[in-house]
Amino acid sequence: MAASKPNIIWIVTTQWRAQSCGYTGDPNVQTPFLDQLAAKSIDYTQAVTPHPFGPFARAALLTGKPSPENGVEDYYDPLPEDSRTIAHEMADQGYRTAYFGKWHLAPKDREAALVGEVHAKTIVPENKRGGFDFWEGFEGGFQLNDPWLHGTVLPRPIQCEGYQSSVVSERASDWSTDEGVTSAPWFAVVSLEAPHPPYAVDADGVVGRGPSGLELRANVPLGGDIEARARRELAGYGAHIEATDRAIGNLLQRLPMDDTIVVFTSVHGDMHGSQGLFRKGWPYEESVRVPLLVRYPQSPSRRVADPVSLLSLSEMTRAWARGEEWKGSGEYAAISMPSVVALPDQGDCRWRGIRGERYKLVVRDENEPWLLFDLQSDPSEQRNLIDDPKSFGLRDELISRLSD
Repeated sequence: MAASKPNIIWIVTTQWRAQSCGYTGDPNVQTPFLDQLAAKSIDYTQAVTPHPFGPFARAALLTGKPSPENGVEDYYDPLPEDSRTIAHEMADQGYRTAYFGKWHLAPKDREAALVGEVHAKTIVPENKRGGFDFWEGFEGGFQLNDPWLHGTVLPRPIQCEGYQSSVVSERASDWSTDEGVTSAPWFAVVSLEAPHPPYAVDADGVVGRGPSGLELRANVPLGGDIEARARRELAGYGAHIEATDRAIGNLLQRLPMDDTIVVFTSVHGDMHGSQGLFRKGWPYEESVRVPLLVRYPQSPSRRVADPVSLLSLSEMTRAWARGEEWKGSGEYAAISMPSVVALPDQGDCRWRGIRGERYKLVVRDENEPWLLFDLQSDPSEQRNLIDDPKSFGLRDELISRLSD
């Protein structure tokens, strides 16, 4: 690491599963800019989200604490005003801090449609912005085009023309290159909604592959409504991935890369028909596995297969600010859903589990053993070993680890 403090940026997307990147071998998408970033980064190939649902994962990212310990147990729970976040931690180390884009952690109208301008124009009060010096974004609304922004220099929401990923990325790059900012090390979060649905809306002119030409994962049931829906939605999903890849590429081209650590990840994935399911909140790989790239200036790239959770990203970042390289800290990463989100298609029970490089164990509701997979021999999770007598010893060992 350099002797001077590096700038650090988190690029956090929404619903971008680990499997859906060009550099991970997905034949359905092209991500040339992320492929270039991956070629220069540490690629945490086994990274998981601690909670495969937006508010829970975002609260965990910012605080370094899992839900509900961080105060977010229900989908509509705001981040507690007195939460100590990564912004406070970085400020203590002499960093200027900024947040751009989707927040999803403010008080929200439970009666309003989640997709639309009500949530997009909801004002996040200054005392509920996680302690960032500069904040410019939106609560939610899933307006992937012409987003509404408000914040430090925008007291009321204004609508900005363009594709959301591009608009937010450009605002962040303008801030990061401002002379008043570059006089000190800075830490920024760029939070993008894409490639979250609605998948059918325009993706900055990107068309992507048509439904019939897509290659589906081995665990998507074929020949019926699930396959048809998976193909239709994956086509739009891929277009938004490619449009957002381009926006991220434009952002990276403007950053001072010689002294900036770049993180790329996503708060959760999307099932897209795998296991016959859609969306997130599920404990399966398509929902919990996320991309995690970390690019250090002048540092060689490598692939790391150790289990790592986004819950550790705050700890990682504090280490980088001290001039240290973070080391992994465990054989298993914890995953869970602290509550049921009563929205269509989402996970339908509370569950918790552990995921290692080889094995994943999940219990649901009141500690009922539910899932056990050998991810090396069964990466598509099509053979649940939880009731296999030959696996009882392994099951009991992993349950004891889960209880530690």
